[in-house]
Amino acid sequence: MTIARAMKEQMGGSSLIRKMFEEGERLKKIYGEDKVYDFSLGNPNLEPPQAFLDGLRELALNPVPGMHRYMSNAGYMETRSAIAEVLAEKSGKPVTGEHVIMTVGASGALNCALKAILDPGDEVIILAPFFVEYKFYIANHGGVHRIVDTQEDFQIDIAAIEEAVNPHTRAVIINTPNNPTGVIYTASSLEALNTVLQTASEKYGRPIYVISDEPYAKIAYDGVEVPPVFKHVRNSILVTSHSKDLALPGERIGYLAANPDIPEVDLLMGALTLANRVLGYVNAPALMQRLVARLQRESVDIAAYQDKRDLFYNSLTDMGYKIVKPQGAFYLFPQSPTPDEMEFVQMAQKKNLLVVPGTSFGKPGYFRISYCVDRKIIENSLPVFQQLADELGLK
Repeated sequence: MTIARAMKEQMGGSSLIRKMFEEGERLKKIYGEDKVYDFSLGNPNLEPPQAFLDGLRELALNPVPGMHRYMSNAGYMETRSAIAEVLAEKSGKPVTGEHVIMTVGASGALNCALKAILDPGDEVIILAPFFVEYKFYIANHGGVHRIVDTQEDFQIDIAAIEEAVNPHTRAVIINTPNNPTGVIYTASSLEALNTVLQTASEKYGRPIYVISDEPYAKIAYDGVEVPPVFKHVRNSILVTSHSKDLALPGERIGYLAANPDIPEVDLLMGALTLANRVLGYVNAPALMQRLVARLQRESVDIAAYQDKRDLFYNSLTDMGYKIVKPQGAFYLFPQSPTPDEMEFVQMAQKKNLLVVPGTSFGKPGYFRISYCVDRKIIENSLPVFQQLADELGLK
């Protein structure tokens, strides 16, 4: 066989999200961009905040000697310390720069975390609906994914997790605000999760980690705050990126941080740092590290995303679509009006409306809308959603 069997299998089940995006690009060439309503990809359409542009200009005009050379695999201590300061404020925990590693985006952070903690055959629980790449990342490091469903409102089902935990369980990945639902997990649910996992950790004689994937943590609406995972979960590892909050997905800059309460946290940090090197990342991009150090309290204009959420959510629910109202991120996850959501997705596609089936996220019967697009595209798409609603007899 020309390629590895595992890669061939993964390619066969690769992301429908990218396939829908590519279909959107094809349709735009045929019908024009204003006649195609592409809500397939979570690619931020806002520009980075002015503070980022100012910092980039300053570094370009006044370069720091040696700023493009290698540094510690964990990254610049000044950047790690700036991040740690904010994490300590939010969580009340004594987080320092020694608990932070700069990574190549959140995906790099997730792979480092899984590389550091998994032995072959270890299980990682993922909560449906979930970001599809989790399955690939877990497999990368010899792990086995175990899918646990969430409640009807997409909050954590603690009883289901308790039932799924077993001697092979090594970690639970949570994603809050969630992609694809926009739901923010509550502080009480994190506390309950911690209780279950602490009990299991003691029973099985090794820590079970919570890996909290939080690239949307600053994109929260209606005054809702994302509970700091370090405050509520002892054995927690936070992974994130600045792809969404600073609109820098192409720059691949993120970090991971370990809760200082983790037993033998120094040993864990050593393994995480080594993972950053042996996985081939070596270190996060040097220029971006210097820039984000001063931007830990900055973000894109959240009001622009909330306006789009409100427009979309209010319009679609008025048409009869059933949706759990998102509290953050930039996605809607409506229930499909047809039993098989692929039927609805295909109906929409015939009208140049591109959404992603819930099957891609381990949750059949739903579809995802990514509204990080120009507001005009949303406005122009609403008559199409109404046509579909009328055809399917909604309301």
